[in-house]
Amino acid sequence: MTRRKWVLFAAMCLIWGVPYLLISASVAEVSPAMVVFSRTAIGAVVLLPFAWRQLRAVWAHRWPVLAFALLEMVGPWFLLSDAERHLSSSLAGLLIAFAPVLALVVARVIGLERRIGRLRVLGLVVAVGGVAALGGGGMEASGAWPVIEMLLVAVGYAIAPQVAAVKLREVPALPMTAVCLTIAALISAPFAAATWPTTTPSATALGSLVLLGLLCTALAFLLFFRLIAEAGPARATAIAYVNPVVALALGVSLRGDPLTPLIVAGAILVLAGTFLATRRTRNESPTPSAPTPAEHEGAPAA
Repeated sequence: MTRRKWVLFAAMCLIWGVPYLLISASVAEVSPAMVVFSRTAIGAVVLLPFAWRQLRAVWAHRWPVLAFALLEMVGPWFLLSDAERHLSSSLAGLLIAFAPVLALVVARVIGLERRIGRLRVLGLVVAVGGVAALGGGGMEASGAWPVIEMLLVAVGYAIAPQVAAVKLREVPALPMTAVCLTIAALISAPFAAATWPTTTPSATALGSLVLLGLLCTALAFLLFFRLIAEAGPARATAIAYVNPVVALALGVSLRGDPLTPLIVAGAILVLAGTFLATRRTRNESPTPSAPTPAEHEGAPAA
């Protein structure tokens, strides 16, 4: 890892740890649909000029691309934005860390994973225990539905890479991302129009929406694809273990989210369990040649 690669890696760890905080600030004044529309429309406008020469390859796989967009962006980002009206940005970030664990389960069910070793099973158990510890430590939501929404987000993030693995191996990542953002913007536009705020949101909310689109969506994907090209997908996906820590730190320091010893222990268990659950041992059968989420869309991005 060169200094340039470390800078890219650190930038991505920070950029994809920030959205939870920005979404929380935005949904305090605008609807979840407005959040989704704003960030995807801005992201699409910025990325399409970089991708238009390769759009034919995306069109040739239009139905799997549509499915991927629904599972990776439209559904998860609506659910995430709605959930953050009722739970802290810290808890949202830590629950998203559970996505790779669910991805392993999905891969096993559909046959992309032939065998899950004992170490990875232990990781599954540890990660589930970590989620339970977060709730017991005072990091609570106002009801069960927001937590269910976050788990559904994780399910979407778990299934989408499997669609990419089976149907989208030949589609370049940048144009596919630009098209997926465009699809998400078009789908969310009528919902955003129907929930348009009657009063002008504050500078904080408007600034959060702009940053979500420019920094956490458009620039984030450009930098992430560069990181993949220079450091490889295996190292690039390691940001998934750091993003939740950034989200927790920002939530505690800037929004006053609770931080207790049990929450710290729960966060460590979630991240350690995710690491173990996604770590292959020598005795396990390799997954049939399939790309990681990073090769197509990046580690789960809020």
